[in-house]
Amino acid sequence: MPSRLKEKQIVLGVTGGIAAYKSVELLRLLTKQDAKVRVIMTENAAKFVGPLTFAALSGRAVHTSLFDGGDEADIKHIEWAQETDGVVIAPATANSVGKIAHGIADDALSTFITAVTAPVLICPSMNSDMYLSPAVQRNLGVLREDGFYVLSPGEGDLACGTVGPGRLPDPPDILDRLIAYLTPNDLDGKSVLVSAGPTQEPIDPVRFISNPSSGKMGYALARAAENRGAAVTLVSGPSQLPDPVNVRTIRIQTAEQMANAVLETADKADIIIKAAAVSDYRPVRQSEQKIKKSKDEMTLSLIKNMDILKSLGEEKENRIVVGFAAETEHLKQHATEKLRAKNLDLIVGNLVGKPGSGFESDTNSVSIFHRDGSFEVLQTMEKDAVAHTVLDRVVALLR
Repeated sequence: MPSRLKEKQIVLGVTGGIAAYKSVELLRLLTKQDAKVRVIMTENAAKFVGPLTFAALSGRAVHTSLFDGGDEADIKHIEWAQETDGVVIAPATANSVGKIAHGIADDALSTFITAVTAPVLICPSMNSDMYLSPAVQRNLGVLREDGFYVLSPGEGDLACGTVGPGRLPDPPDILDRLIAYLTPNDLDGKSVLVSAGPTQEPIDPVRFISNPSSGKMGYALARAAENRGAAVTLVSGPSQLPDPVNVRTIRIQTAEQMANAVLETADKADIIIKAAAVSDYRPVRQSEQKIKKSKDEMTLSLIKNMDILKSLGEEKENRIVVGFAAETEHLKQHATEKLRAKNLDLIVGNLVGKPGSGFESDTNSVSIFHRDGSFEVLQTMEKDAVAHTVLDRVVALLR
């Protein structure tokens, strides 16, 4: 499955703020998504970052004036506005926000924006006092009422030395919001519960039983479901990944804690996707103190953890339940047995240890097994793409 932005015509507008340097990284992320990006900069923006940088990354001419000359002599703002699938302005200064809110078209970017009918994402970035000023807040309100998407800035230390709201969000978060605004909301009104990551079963205060799961697949599923309009809850074991934007995230450590969190939330979910790598066993006893290395051998007694997925399958009623199966051999056999035994609607299986697939990898090679016995083998793809493919199958079941 291709990227959600593959072959999409995206216009990146850059205005004259210190955060313009972040726009370079945003452009890199957009091109990595196989989007066709055009860059329009204000003349002040070009004083912070040179247009040549953006031209090199996008492979296309950068426009800073209505009359740039060159191969694309005029900016052709009407033609561009008609061709674009989406626009993101990052950073958006107080000046640019005011212009767009009041229909002022006196440079390349503002003239282009007045003709755009595609979704436009505005990313304000400025001094805290400027951002909180009545004029800027009034202008942002006008933009929202006019149908623009406004991404609230982050808070923290600003380049001007003040502390507060006004920081341009990190480029991955901007990209995530752009994808969300350009993705059909086919899960609107649905509640989705996703589990992700490993669990850790303590042996003593410094040791535990676990596995190498990074949580990347589950987090990708949570992001994808949110992008498609669902209200999403993510129950995550220990992971270094940041909480997905606009997703309620519950962080746990042990299998017992995951069971409690999942079962408490399951009743409100229309769709449950169990992508977590839950420890099957835990130590019978946890030592209160660190176990010293005093013997050549040590026996560790284990007891079985609750089978969360089976419990969900037994009481699923009118909701859809999707499981994951990470296997080392006989994938089809083990995955289909698990699907039947746990009363699942779908199960996504993969062989661990395969290059570019499984734990910690950014890509995955999976097969999707259905209740009717059919299955499909997907090509290796980014986990975000795998997530949307799985959700495509879920949406088909809902219909």
